[in-house]
Order: sequence, then structure tokens, then C-alpha cells
Amino acid sequence: MSHPEALVLVPGPTDAGKRLDRFLQEQLPAYTRSRIQQWIKAGRVSVDGRQVKAGFPLRGGEQIQVCPEEPPPLRAFPEPIPIRVLYEDQDVIAVDKPAGMVVHAGAGVREGTLVNALLYRFGQLGETGDPLRPGIVHRLDRWTSGVLLVARNERAHQALASQFASRQVEKYYLALVHGQLPQDAGKIDAPIARDPRRRTRMTARSRSGRAALTFYRVLERLPGFTYVEVRIATGRTHQIRTHFSAIGHPVVGDPTYGAPRQIPGMPSLGRYFLHAWRIRFRQPSSGQWVTVESPLPAELDQWLQQLRHRLGVGDRGI
Repeated sequence: MSHPEALVLVPGPTDAGKRLDRFLQEQLPAYTRSRIQQWIKAGRVSVDGRQVKAGFPLRGGEQIQVCPEEPPPLRAFPEPIPIRVLYEDQDVIAVDKPAGMVVHAGAGVREGTLVNALLYRFGQLGETGDPLRPGIVHRLDRWTSGVLLVARNERAHQALASQFASRQVEKYYLALVHGQLPQDAGKIDAPIARDPRRRTRMTARSRSGRAALTFYRVLERLPGFTYVEVRIATGRTHQIRTHFSAIGHPVVGDPTYGAPRQIPGMPSLGRYFLHAWRIRFRQPSSGQWVTVESPLPAELDQWLQQLRHRLGVGDRGI
């Protein structure tokens, strides 16, 4: 663990009245407020030689000494987290990822990931050159649930990655979107790029984006909503969410892409109404087609039933 040299900061007159932790975060933007508060609690910060609390009000002109402590490097490690296995052979594991679980460690997430759970359950996974993502050949967004494939060895990893790259893998989703889609079946063909104004989201309005193709089929029409099956021919970041938002029909529960945070008369969903329900791929050793399915999660099914009831529409058995 590295220990950078101590820093000395002196607040100016305009900083008078600021909390100590807020001032330090402004001066050290590479670190989160919570991390700075940990340093203060651990005695790694002093004001004029005294240890104070995170909410200490500054006057201006004090000498603040900070001894930053870098976080330990990210790594994938086993954690006893329960996971549901949908399919397993000598090469491939298919798991049912719950909404809220991150696939692998990254910015702001160090534990509780699907990779941590897989390492505990299965031990060795296919190496990819990235120690944070052993076995991972594709991903699902944190608040999307459903089938996710994992490679158990290097050969399987290369074979599955090749299938994804050549668009042989068939990926189907179930989604509830706002509004009425004009056609019972259609496609959205629009390139996707990082949104230059909001870096945490993507956009389909950039000419410089990567090609992205989404097909959909209407399963059920409800007043103000459309329930669809979606197949993606490409695997761009936030593809389904971005594409349906671009045509004015954001996924329910996805305020990042324009969905309302609350639907009148309905409980908060707390996730996206987006579920990866079927995947079809060739088994790496035999070449035989394998189909794995995950039914709509109970929380989504119950929420949809409640929406039908509120709208006065019966269950149509979809």
C-alpha cells in the first residue's frame, strides 16, 4: 500500500465557514468525500497541529496537513455471495444476475460483484488478461437482470468472445417502455457514442458513434406503456436503454434516459424494467447450439400485474 507524502493546504478568506471535509474534497478532487472523512477519522489530517472532526468549520489561514492513503489496488477475490446457476458444463456457466449486482469491480465498486461470487462458487475461471474480469465475455448493466455467460477456461473464453464479435450469439430481453410504439415489430438502427455532455450515459445522436442495431416485437399494449421482446444484434453500452430513449420511449425505471422517477399510483420499481431472458450460443467444445432462459423476475412480474390492475387491464397471459 502506498503512502504519498504529506500535503500542506492553507484555506483562504473565501473558504471561511466551510467544513473541513468539503474544503479538502475541493482541493483534492481525485478522492471522494467519504474517503477524506476516513482519513480525518484515522488521524491522517490535522489543523494547526490538532486533530479535529470532518465538520470542523474553517476560519481561513489555518495550516492543514494531510497524509493521503491510497486505497488498495482493485482485485478479484472470492466472496460467499449466493448466485443462481441456470446452466453449467465444462466450458461455460450461465448465471441469473439479479438487478443491483455489478458484474465486476471498477470505479466505486470493490466488492459484492458477480465475479466475486463466481470465484467463491467455482474457483478458477477463464483468464482474459484483465484480473478484474476473469471469465467475463459480456456484461449487463447493474440494474438489469438476467442470463449472463461466463467462460470457465481460456479456450472457451476465446470461442465465446469470437461468437459475440461475429454476432452469432442471440440475446433476447423483456422490457416495458413508456408510450405506444407505432409498429408491432420494428428495428432501431442508430450509432451509439458516449454523451459528450453527460459522461455517465450514451447517446444515439452522434455521427461518430459505433453501429448499433436493435429489433423489437410488441408483446402487449397497455395504456401509456408497451411491453416488448427485444433482440440486440450488437452489444453496445446501454444499447437498449439508449435506443428506446432516442425514439421517445424510455425503459420504465430508467430516469437516466428520460423515464419519470415515479409513476402515479405505483410503487417505486427501484430498478430498470429490463431483463435478459434468453441467450443462444454454440457450446465451445461441441459446437452444438445451447439455449438458456431466465423467466421474468418476481419483482417485475408482480409490478406489471399491479400496473395492469391500476390501468384496469387484465392479465393477457403473455
